Amino acid sequence: MHRVYFILGCTASGKGAVGRVLARRLGAEIVSVDSMKIYRRMDIGTAKPSREVRAEIPHHGVDLVEPSESFSVALYVQAANRAIEAIRQAGRIPLCVGGTSLYIKAMTEGLFEGPSGDDALRARLRERASREGLARLHEELTQVDPEAASRIHPNDERRIVRALEVFHIAGRPISSLQRQWDSPQPGPYDCVLIGLRRDKEELNRRINLRVKKMVDAGLVDEARSLFETGNLSRQAAAAVGYAELFKHFQGQCTLEEAIEQVKINTRQLAKKQRTWQRRWNVTWFDAAEHDTADDLADRVMTTTEFR
Repeated sequence: MHRVYFILGCTASGKGAVGRVLARRLGAEIVSVDSMKIYRRMDIGTAKPSREVRAEIPHHGVDLVEPSESFSVALYVQAANRAIEAIRQAGRIPLCVGGTSLYIKAMTEGLFEGPSGDDALRARLRERASREGLARLHEELTQVDPEAASRIHPNDERRIVRALEVFHIAGRPISSLQRQWDSPQPGPYDCVLIGLRRDKEELNRRINLRVKKMVDAGLVDEARSLFETGNLSRQAAAAVGYAELFKHFQGQCTLEEAIEQVKINTRQLAKKQRTWQRRWNVTWFDAAEHDTADDLADRVMTTTEFR
C-alpha cells in the first residue's frame, strides 16, 4: 500500500508554502487537493502557484479542465490516483496539499457512491428552479430530507438539485446514504495527515491580507475576463473570489462591497474547513504569527518520517 502524505489546513493557513518547502527538501511532487485549482485561467483567485514554481516542483491536479466544464469528486479521485501512481513509480514522494475537505475525505476514506445521475430528471428540477424559484425546491428538500436541507445553503442550486434527484431515484434521503459513508473506512493508501493550524484571529487577518494582495495582483480583471465569456460551469461560477465579483459586474453591488464579501465568504469557508478537519486523525502543527514556511517545515520533518 502506497504511503501518501497530506498537508492540510484552512485557506490562507500557509499550507501551500510549507508543502513547497517540503517538496524541495524531499524531492517530492505535489498533488493539489483544491476543487478550484482544477480550472484553467482561474489563477489569482485560487492562489495557484506560478508557472515558474510549477516548472521547479511538479504539481498535479492543476489546470485539469476549462471553467465551462463540470467536474466531480469521482473525476478528481481518478486524476489524483493516476498522479500518485506515477509519482511512486518514479520513486518519489507524493505530497497532497490543499484544503478541499470532500476531496481529502474521498482520498483517505474512499468515495461515496450515490445513485447514477438522471439527466432528464435533473433538467426538470433545474427548470423548476428557474420557474418557481430555488427557495421552493429548498423548501421541498426540507420536507423530504430536513437533515440535508439544513446543511445545504438555500442558494446552492447544484446540491439542492442533486439531493432531490437522489431522493427521487433511490427513494431515500441523500443524508441517510451519506451516513453510511460517515464511519471512516480503510482507504486505498497509507495516509499521513499533517495539519497547519493558526489562531482564528490571525487567520482572519491573513485572509484579509491575501484578498488585498489578490486584488492588487489583478483579480478583478481576471474575473471580468471569465465573466465576459458567458460560459462558466455552475461550480466555477460559484467559486469564492469570483462569484462575488460576478455580482458586481451584474450591477448588484459596488466593487468595494464585492471585495468585502470575498473576505467574509473566505472566512466562512475557513470555518467549514475547521469543522471537517476535526473529524480526522491529524498531526497538527500550531503556527505562530512570525513562523516562516521553513520554520514550520523544520518542525514537520523533525516529527514525521517521510519515505
